[in-house]
Amino acid sequence: MKRILTLIVTFSCFNLFAQTTQKPVIHGKNWMAITGKPLAATAGAMTFQKGGNAVDAACAMLAATCTMWDVLSWGGETQALIYHPQQKKVFAINAMGVAPSGATVDFYKGNGMEYPPEFGPLAATTPGTFGGIITMLAEYGTMSLKDVLAPAIEMAKGYPIEAQTANQIESNKDKIKEWPYSKAVFLPHQGEEREAPSAGELFVQEDLYQTLQKLVDTEQEALKAGKSRKEALQLAYDRFYTGDIAEEIVRSVKEQGGLFELQDLADWQVKIEQPTQVNYKGIDVYKMQEWTQGPALLQSLNILENFDLKAMGYNSANYINTIYQAMSLAFADRDFYYGDPAFQPQSPMQGLLSKEYARERAKLIRENKNVADIGPGDPYPFQGGTNPFKHLLEKRENILSYYEPEKPILGLDDPFLQEFLLGTTTVQAADAEGWVVSITPSGGWVPAVIAGNTGIGLSQRMQSFVLDEKLNPFNVLEPGKRPRVTLTPSMALKDGRPFLSFAVQGGDTQDQNLLQFFLNVVEFDMNVQQAAEAANINSYQMQSSFGAHESKPGAITLQENTPPWVRADLKKRGYKMDFQERTSGPINAIWFDWKHGTFWGGSSNHGEDYGIGW
Repeated sequence: MKRILTLIVTFSCFNLFAQTTQKPVIHGKNWMAITGKPLAATAGAMTFQKGGNAVDAACAMLAATCTMWDVLSWGGETQALIYHPQQKKVFAINAMGVAPSGATVDFYKGNGMEYPPEFGPLAATTPGTFGGIITMLAEYGTMSLKDVLAPAIEMAKGYPIEAQTANQIESNKDKIKEWPYSKAVFLPHQGEEREAPSAGELFVQEDLYQTLQKLVDTEQEALKAGKSRKEALQLAYDRFYTGDIAEEIVRSVKEQGGLFELQDLADWQVKIEQPTQVNYKGIDVYKMQEWTQGPALLQSLNILENFDLKAMGYNSANYINTIYQAMSLAFADRDFYYGDPAFQPQSPMQGLLSKEYARERAKLIRENKNVADIGPGDPYPFQGGTNPFKHLLEKRENILSYYEPEKPILGLDDPFLQEFLLGTTTVQAADAEGWVVSITPSGGWVPAVIAGNTGIGLSQRMQSFVLDEKLNPFNVLEPGKRPRVTLTPSMALKDGRPFLSFAVQGGDTQDQNLLQFFLNVVEFDMNVQQAAEAANINSYQMQSSFGAHESKPGAITLQENTPPWVRADLKKRGYKMDFQERTSGPINAIWFDWKHGTFWGGSSNHGEDYGIGW
């Protein structure tokens, strides 16, 4: 009797814990707007209230987050998945910038670099976000650029800056002072003890205000002249990429030591692509193409379909060991095979995403220990081909770096961990008409080089290229090429209808966190807010996409409340553990309740991410 009572009490406590969240679910029936800053979520709500659809609102939130430097700026990059309710299809927006024409392997190696730098003008790809906004508005939105940019323009004239960004500016002020235009914008109190703005201070960006107003003026003049909405948007696009704004971007980048040419901006184009997709237990999951890391989540799901995860139990030692190794297998393939599909060689995506290949990879998972030397597989036979890079695979033994047992495990101030988590915010939007938008924009985070008198902060994404084909023959730097990035919006359909739209802030941890979030909902029946707040694990076995591209095989971050018996079990299996209060970047998501015709919004219980529903 006592044992039965104990079991009942234990189950009840677990159930109570599972039901309790620090933030409530956001409910709505007309629309949902979630993003990285409360003011930016308000910009989305304002746009919905003006009659815009989810695409209009998402663009307004994106513009606002760029203006607020929420780990991105206007010179960064944008990746989006959009569900089209009339066509009942998911489309992918590729608004990633490219390497400028002077960016070659020989140039960077000739300057003594093993990788393009983390910061500065030589880290910048061409700006992509503004082109992404224009393309999304023109193809899927309903509103004018003037209406969509109105909140961002008002913010550029001065908004009360939040503590997170203000303190980030202050802590990076020495780096910011290397670039004259950045110093002028970010450090309004030069010479004082605190040179950055303080929390709540009005942060004014006059140059950015003028740039955004020029773009709106171009559109409005075109409309007055009788141009169509799309034609007017295109003229604003042209002014940014070929007109006076482009000229100032290029002039100032060259002045500060960068490689941009006018032709680089003029030649660049947004691409509307077909996303990659797999089916997991009846749910169609969509990610961007292999110029992002998104397919690694799809590969992980294919591998994990071969295991009974629910029977293992949420965050049991067996479950953690299984998903860790599944991610290691998928990300090892990411590190070697992913790259811009517009360039040769072509990534073997048919083989990588095949269920047969996943079954073979799943056989490599060891139940009783972590396999620290997992490497990329050979997907070519699974698409009827022969691997042209087999000789490189055989030479990868010494590429991975290893944790030394006597060294301390990662801390929050560890430079490697800081690099691993770099960049990205998220935008989630949905409306009653059926439009759904998931975006992970990034690039131009503080400290950023500002492009002259435009007020536009430049991307730092060049660092995600490699300069040696033995690391990844598909991601070697070339002019005009997009780097293989970590940015990875997510969407899932069930029975042909939207099921889940989700994304997370962070670098190489993004698809790790999103994988676990998805499994929390699908395997462990958590609601969207519970899944967003739930404890994650993070692996560092894959190569970082930033800095020196290090890896730490066997290293794992666990939530600090992980039970001692799980810790002891994982230690026996060879894991080197550290423990943190928060084990995920802020996750934002929308779940679709078709029974009641409503939206459920979730947003992590840390960071400044915020959602509004109606």
